[in-house]
Amino acid sequence: MKKIFGVIGGSTCSEEIYEIAYEIGRNIAKSGNILICGGLGGVMEAACKGAYEEGGLTVGILPGNSKEEANKWVRLPIVTGIGEARNVIIIKSSDIVIAIDGEYGTLMELALCGKIKKPLIKVKVPWKIDIGVEAKDAKTAVEMALNYLKEI
Repeated sequence: MKKIFGVIGGSTCSEEIYEIAYEIGRNIAKSGNILICGGLGGVMEAACKGAYEEGGLTVGILPGNSKEEANKWVRLPIVTGIGEARNVIIIKSSDIVIAIDGEYGTLMELALCGKIKKPLIKVKVPWKIDIGVEAKDAKTAVEMALNYLKEI
């Protein structure tokens, strides 16, 4: 059965973070699993682009009322109309979460991971919080996630 990898991070990001997210998306798709995210720009766009280009399924849980707000690499846009509350859907629907850098919405998602004990891997997350484990790069993050999922 395919697993669902939540990818969280800011709607804007540096070129370095974009490349990391892109590589994570590619590696999720190569592993044959599903990527779920907020469906917008920045980290979400980069991860979706990487997964899409590898033929993977990308799901965007959108905050607004229109499918058109999704980045062009989202294969399955889910319109919610619930704003930031959609973060709960992303985290609860994921089997494991990979956080890349981030803004305050990401911080909210990290806290939810801690609250519900969702497995979490962090890459260049700017906050010092005692949840999840750190990965040094994109490849390691997906490898760690896959290894974890084999054990459960």
